Amino acid sequence: MVTKTAVFGVERSLSGKAWHWRGGNMELNGGAIGLEDDIVTQLLLARGVTRDNIELHRKPNLRSFLPDPAIFNDMEKAAERISQSIIARENVTIYGDYDVDGATSSALLIRLFRMLGHNAGHYIPDRLLEGYGPSGEALLRLGREGSSLIVTVDCGAMAYDALAQASDAGVDVIVVDHHKCAPELPRTLALVNPNRLDESDDAAAHGHLAAVGVAFLLAVAITRKLRQLGYFKDRAEPDLFSLLDLVALGTVADVAAIRGLNRAFVAQGLKVMARRANVGMAALIDASRLSRAPTCSDCGFALGPRINAGGRVGESTLGVRLLTTEDPEEARRIAEQLSDLNEERRAVEAAVQEAAESQIDAQHNRSVIVVSGRGWHPGVIGIVAGRIKEKTGKPTLVIALDEETGQGKGSGRSIAGVDLGAAIIAAREMDLLVAGGGHAMAAGLTVDSDKVDALAEWLDEKLSGPVSRAMEGQTMLLDLAVAPGGLRPDLVETLDSAGPFGVGWPGPRVAVGPVYLVKADIVGNNHLRVIARGKDGASFKAIAFRAAESDMGQALLHGAQGRELWLSGRVKIDDWGSRPQAELHLEDAAWAN
Repeated sequence: MVTKTAVFGVERSLSGKAWHWRGGNMELNGGAIGLEDDIVTQLLLARGVTRDNIELHRKPNLRSFLPDPAIFNDMEKAAERISQSIIARENVTIYGDYDVDGATSSALLIRLFRMLGHNAGHYIPDRLLEGYGPSGEALLRLGREGSSLIVTVDCGAMAYDALAQASDAGVDVIVVDHHKCAPELPRTLALVNPNRLDESDDAAAHGHLAAVGVAFLLAVAITRKLRQLGYFKDRAEPDLFSLLDLVALGTVADVAAIRGLNRAFVAQGLKVMARRANVGMAALIDASRLSRAPTCSDCGFALGPRINAGGRVGESTLGVRLLTTEDPEEARRIAEQLSDLNEERRAVEAAVQEAAESQIDAQHNRSVIVVSGRGWHPGVIGIVAGRIKEKTGKPTLVIALDEETGQGKGSGRSIAGVDLGAAIIAAREMDLLVAGGGHAMAAGLTVDSDKVDALAEWLDEKLSGPVSRAMEGQTMLLDLAVAPGGLRPDLVETLDSAGPFGVGWPGPRVAVGPVYLVKADIVGNNHLRVIARGKDGASFKAIAFRAAESDMGQALLHGAQGRELWLSGRVKIDDWGSRPQAELHLEDAAWAN
């Protein structure tokens, strides 16, 4: 086994990590990556692209990455049934989850139906009153109201009871999902999900798709089926590419891995988003105060949270209504309402986070953090779980307890290398949960209040090994190093051209130095801001978000004066002033001497 040499000798940084090259210009890696390669080529090679596929990944497009939808189980059956519903003008309802992935998936199918000359209704359950996924009561009611076909999106893979009730009542339901499945599948007309355990290897390779990506593949299959049936003899085929803005938003906001097909979805979807043809998407961009074309980061931190706010603390249907409206004034009103709700969500989240973090010290070094509280708003527990996971480096479950029902609604976030979704499904099979499911990095559950402690103990035992291995292997992976004078806008543009970046396709991390700190202070909500200068005389600004109280933040605030450092993080453009400058979004630091 080859032992990697620490970059700049950093075996333990200020945040406790060893620094290693991901494979950039400072490591020849046995000739695989060399100094003769341009920066973009190095970034692609370091992310697992073979030399034969470099050009394919430089500009990812659908033609190169889109599979034949027919490789997925039940895809043809679903496309056939939906096509017949369109030809016969049946009443169809799209039943979506209340988050961004559910909203974009629902909007995609509704807009597809509209392009095909038909209308589909929508049903989004209330997070607090109905909870996650399809309920038997709602499905039966939709059937009684005239829906002969219901298509669930981003939910349904584990809805055994609800789908059995619908089946017994003669209501056709098609499930379009991406969450992990159990060996036994629910009774349904068709279940399209790349994470079915009986999928072929080719189909399972797309298990990282968000539900909106699966919905797009279904749209391709429906269009092909209608073409075979002669539906387009007297009408134009739908412009499926125009739906990619929805796919990009849902994929990024659901934290799906940005690799393979998802890279093409996001890269092309951002181009569609920039054209602002979707009235609701344009209003959402305006409400987010973006004066430029949205980026991948904007989808995750500006656009997505606003859509999510409707389902978290407001009205669950707002996201779908916004993304499907053709009325600019209605779009403006809904987008502003979602922005207001997002601000409300921030305040609620801060209160829950403070209460949740107060319980961390009592976890007794558990491998999985499990915190719970009465009166916590279920709409923000997923965000809080993510925050605590980032702070502790451990998988985290946050559970909101309801005194009336005697149950808790929980949301979890995991770390790389620890499959939390599979663990939650296993806990359900052990009768520790009322309901639960998810995917590797995120999960949701319902648990009886008196079983929370037992669940915590069981997860600690089951995941202690994977968590220990994951935490021991934590390193800061760097792509390249520059002197402060090299931190320029053109470097940012070059690095960005290897995107889009996200989970599974990490943004480039740059080491800058050696430097001395000119200034270090706290700004905003616990953010650390520093001004650094190098031996070349160049200076730059760096900011570490929510890091002032961390070990690194405290060291930079109180112990870095007069000492040489290396700083590492992502480089971004700061266009606040009259002339754009490059700045560092600081993630780690290490002493240079």
